[in-house]
Amino acid sequence: MIVGLTSAAVSSASRAAAAAGASADDERFMRLALDEARQGDYPFGAVIVRGGEVIARGRNLGKTDADPTAHGEMVAIRRCLADHGREALRGSTLYTSGEPCAMCMGAIIWCHLGRLVFAASVDQLATKIDQIMIPSAEVAAEAPFAPITITGGVLAEEAMQLFANELFPKR
Repeated sequence: MIVGLTSAAVSSASRAAAAAGASADDERFMRLALDEARQGDYPFGAVIVRGGEVIARGRNLGKTDADPTAHGEMVAIRRCLADHGREALRGSTLYTSGEPCAMCMGAIIWCHLGRLVFAASVDQLATKIDQIMIPSAEVAAEAPFAPITITGGVLAEEAMQLFANELFPKR
């Protein structure tokens, strides 16, 4: 079952409800993802958490690495695989500053992560950047195996400030 707020929840009331429903740990780990986002080529940052500990971090490195697949989520997944192996991803939680694109969501599903927590939804992101308009929940609904829990809107306003920052102009 897919749980939480997805990209359809874009009203200020829905964002407030998401923020109110976020745990202290969700906010703490999301702040780490936002810190990663501030250091990237573009404001997408991610952390992977297992057992209450961060096991991998990633930030968008597409320009730095000349790699269009080097999104924050993909970088975090690759680092986790290199440092801890595939089994460390199974059931872990990925926190990310923006709702993952279809590529990143596919990787999240294939890695069998147990939970996804994002800040800004695809609908919110589309107001600031070019965005493929496929919500994570739609990708997850097509997964051929156990579903992932999705929670959106955690610190969305803080994330959107990053996307509005002139240091990261619209692509």
